[in-house]
Amino acid sequence: MKTHTSNPTWQAFKQHKRGWFALRVLAVLFAIALLAPLWSNDKPLWIRYQGEYYFPLVNEYNETVFGGDFDTPADYLDPLIRGNITSNGNYAVYLPNPYDADTLNDFDTQPDPASPSERHLLGTDDRGRDVLARLVYGFRDSLLFALALTLVTTVIGVITGAVQGYFGGKTDLLMQRFIEIWGGMPELYLLIILSSFFNPSLLILLALLSLFGWMGLSDYVRAEFLKNRQADYVLAARSRGQPSDYVAAHPAQQPDARIGVSAFPHLRRGACADQLGFSRFGRSRVAGEFGRTLGTGQGQLGRLVDRLVHRRYADGYAAFAGDDRRGFASGV
Repeated sequence: MKTHTSNPTWQAFKQHKRGWFALRVLAVLFAIALLAPLWSNDKPLWIRYQGEYYFPLVNEYNETVFGGDFDTPADYLDPLIRGNITSNGNYAVYLPNPYDADTLNDFDTQPDPASPSERHLLGTDDRGRDVLARLVYGFRDSLLFALALTLVTTVIGVITGAVQGYFGGKTDLLMQRFIEIWGGMPELYLLIILSSFFNPSLLILLALLSLFGWMGLSDYVRAEFLKNRQADYVLAARSRGQPSDYVAAHPAQQPDARIGVSAFPHLRRGACADQLGFSRFGRSRVAGEFGRTLGTGQGQLGRLVDRLVHRRYADGYAAFAGDDRRGFASGV
């Protein structure tokens, strides 16, 4: 007899063409973002200099190693260093986008912010940092943050809801009153107050948002456990003296409890937006300025389109004016 081992929920999702296509696009973009250090970095992939091989992505080298003057980390965008490692039989493999999210090219001749060009495909921001690199690294950090926040809040919500629903009674009553009080707290003000006691970091932001993000799922899990706590298998297990953890984790509980867990990603679909909204409390390297970088990239693209449209209309007007002058000279 043929058995179906695939998840019916997953099969139903695959039938949704737009959702399945969006998931594949997101997976591809996420994979590209995860591999960003291998194609968007201000360090060469590898260097062959004076018969020896160097790997800047793995090890840090001073510029004196490549003929520089200072005993400081090498700046591979420096024309002197770049010339030394790419001439006289030396060779260096630069990445397609030779900029990191924080790279400041002191040797760039264009004023900041710069429009899109061959060097910077999406231009630079007001500090001279490459917009494309910041978008890619910011996208990666925001998705990782959203996944981590969803995982942490799911674990907390499932455990809390299971304890409430299984034990019931005073345990459920006390925990439910605590959730109601905690849920009534002004989240934004608490985040601002708590963030003032810690140094800004992505982990601190994750911990602060996890304090409030688990309550939505706990209600679902609590309801499922309350519904099943009087089921026959639960009463039979209790009559046989089975421990509480065995009864709560019984496989018969999983199909119903899965309903609440499967609904939770929809409740946490704003995790990435939360990271952007409270970005000022996060690290300022990339994730803390992802929203600003999005705005900068949009503005740069808008200026590029305006410039192309203006050039097209200017060429058309020049051609029209030339035809008009020739017609006037011929007496037409």
